Amino acid sequence: MIGQEVKSIKTGHVSIKGSYVVIDKNSEVFLIGANIPPYQPKNSPKDYNPERSRKLLLRKKEINYLIGKSQVKGLTLIPLKVYTNKGKIKLEFGIGKGKKKFDKRENIKRREANKEIERALKRGRTDLTEI
Repeated sequence: MIGQEVKSIKTGHVSIKGSYVVIDKNSEVFLIGANIPPYQPKNSPKDYNPERSRKLLLRKKEINYLIGKSQVKGLTLIPLKVYTNKGKIKLEFGIGKGKKKFDKRENIKRREANKEIERALKRGRTDLTEI
């Protein structure tokens, strides 16, 4: 990380929404897709990319543990929060499992039912037996 990114993170200007952590062939850990805007946009370099991949520092034992976990089918490393501790920037991430197809369908059905209820309430109907 470069200095302006550190300042930006310490002031709370970081978004880890949609980002993930990967481990490459050389057992190096990278944060992909995190958006860290420049601290002072007018003074930032012309080629500054706020969504570039950033290398994370971990102990070899931790990396080996994560390699074993991430090789299991369907598991992904997902960042949960970014914070500072004694002047250092820390990233907390967990191991997540994606949803199955039937889980997604269940959520879609529930969402559609809630939308229908909202529409009925807006129209002033109280008989929700059709839903």
